[in-house]
Amino acid sequence: MQKTNLSVSLLLGMALVKSSLAAVPDAEIIGPIEADPPGDPSRNSIYAASAIELTANGYIEEEFFIEGDGNQYSNPELESGTIIGSNHRYRTRLIVRRPQEEDFNGIVIVEWINVTGGPDKDIDWWYSGSHFVRNGYAYVAVSAQQMGIDTMKEWSPERYGSLDITHDGMVGGDGLSYDIFSSVGKAINRVGESTPAGGVDILDGLKADIIIATGHSQSASRLALYLNNIHPLDPIYDGVMVHGGGGRIRDDQSTKIFKVMAETDMVRRAATPQPNTDTFVQWEVAGTSRADYDFEIEYSKLRLLRDGLPLSQAQARDAGCELPTHSRIPFRDPFNAAFEHLVKWIKDDVRPPSAEPLQVARMMPELEFARDENGNILGGIRLAEHAIATAKNTGMNSGVTNRFCFLYGSHEPFNAEVLDNLYPSHEAYVEAVTEVVRKNLEDGYILPYAAERTIREAEASSIGRR
Repeated sequence: MQKTNLSVSLLLGMALVKSSLAAVPDAEIIGPIEADPPGDPSRNSIYAASAIELTANGYIEEEFFIEGDGNQYSNPELESGTIIGSNHRYRTRLIVRRPQEEDFNGIVIVEWINVTGGPDKDIDWWYSGSHFVRNGYAYVAVSAQQMGIDTMKEWSPERYGSLDITHDGMVGGDGLSYDIFSSVGKAINRVGESTPAGGVDILDGLKADIIIATGHSQSASRLALYLNNIHPLDPIYDGVMVHGGGGRIRDDQSTKIFKVMAETDMVRRAATPQPNTDTFVQWEVAGTSRADYDFEIEYSKLRLLRDGLPLSQAQARDAGCELPTHSRIPFRDPFNAAFEHLVKWIKDDVRPPSAEPLQVARMMPELEFARDENGNILGGIRLAEHAIATAKNTGMNSGVTNRFCFLYGSHEPFNAEVLDNLYPSHEAYVEAVTEVVRKNLEDGYILPYAAERTIREAEASSIGRR
């Protein structure tokens, strides 16, 4: 009997040790950090401040620093990792955009900021920030990678000079990024929780019912690793929106995972599809590019705001690619709908509607998508702008001098002869658009306000007018 009790005690002790090792280390929040308005010559302003109007919509934007000791983890394929290094110091920043308490819907979105090309870019805010503001979401952006921090430090050494997530160069590969991202989620008070005495409440009294992580492109790939290796050790997020990247993601966890992909993203992924399950759903949106026209305009606005210039000057850059750049198919419309489905999935266990994948013409020796006579891809979620086409919009492009051309996709308007053959009258065009819009709304791929906008735009267009 004594031997049995000893064995049980040892097992319990081992479980407690394992649990304590897996738990996200505590971190300290500092702030909000006083900031000058965007564009101020002092550069003591928030880097990547929102170009979406906040104040007039009752929102507040603040920046905080977060510091603590983080772990490094192993990254076995589709398995939980183990801690391979501990007690590594970090300090980074986060941005909070929050509504008034009476307007808060109880949902907090936490974005892993993208650093492709160097600068911090809160890309999912660019796509869905207006939707979040419209519906009372709170939003937190996390600078989890050193490349973005280096860019900020170069831009404003005085404001950001103390930030570092490498433990003075001891940790490479953004090894502490995962605990940083977990620590920010952990710092958000849920209903029934409160900030410890002396601590900082980043949401200033707002209590979360649901906390959702999101990330685009490179950040999506980081989130996929996070979901496979680290998050199962100490789950923080109720759901994760993986946008525009990331490989296969394990679905043996309770966290709901929604993956929304552009045509660009499926060049590498279509040959190895991941099936939908009770905790994983994927959408693929036809004709869309990873960095589309909406992306480009929002990025332009961010840079103008940072430089103190009028946002009315926003325009797409000449990217120097082989084809005219930036698909005009509005990826943001199904993306916004996906967030609403993810919330309902978490709250009510109602899985999002499935969607047909993009069609593949052949797999070998090189993957080729199936396309119609005008070059537009078949299959996938087919928005009215794609199904009732007035241009060839794809997720594909290339360029010799610009290594990012492959992300931009292409947009080549049809000539008058093709348009006249397709749409003999304006009424016929509007009717065709309206039919597709209603079907997409019924299927749950777009939201009512996007449906109304699309029909209004068709009615105001010159298509079919002679």
